[in-house]
Amino acid sequence: MLDMMRKNGLTLAVFALACTALVAFTHSLTRQTIVEQEQAQLLLVLNELLPPESHDEPLFDHCVLLGNEQYLGSPDPLPVFTAVKNGEVQGHAIEAIAPDGYSGAIKLVVGVRADGSLSGVRVLNHNETPGLGDKIELKKSPWVRGFDGKSLLGEEDPRWAVRNDGGQFDAFTGATITPRAVVKAVRNVLLLVDQQPQLLTRSPRCGDTL
Repeated sequence: MLDMMRKNGLTLAVFALACTALVAFTHSLTRQTIVEQEQAQLLLVLNELLPPESHDEPLFDHCVLLGNEQYLGSPDPLPVFTAVKNGEVQGHAIEAIAPDGYSGAIKLVVGVRADGSLSGVRVLNHNETPGLGDKIELKKSPWVRGFDGKSLLGEEDPRWAVRNDGGQFDAFTGATITPRAVVKAVRNVLLLVDQQPQLLTRSPRCGDTL
């Protein structure tokens, strides 16, 4: 009986080890593909918010890592891409986090022109409820286009809220928390551009981290 138990235990241990090795191997194979897909998605978004005609130098040559939890919603540094044409800054594409989504953090890219107006907002990643909160995705709803061309008139601008709170942005029926979180995050990015513009170009360069 004891020999049988030892044999069964050894079999289970070998099986567990083989499964762990298989999972690790699969992860190593897919990791690079996932990274490449994320970079392709980011480049697509950047070209929407900072179109090719807005810069004559590669966006990745003008990328800094900005760490500012107050404005960007994350304790970790996030990339800021700057469009430069004829030596002049035309705008920025700024990654930010809305930490208070209904189902967790919402990752955004916010495009801001040199005059402080929004060229657009796109959602990179979220876990919001399908059919409700996922309307922040452009492919699910045009809601996010409501930011296009908007600007912030001071820190106390009352328009920067959902209509339920007296602002100018629509909420979703049954899912007010999600749009409220996105509006707040975009507003914070505009505050950063207005109050700390030097951080957008003087922070550490992205280098080989992207």
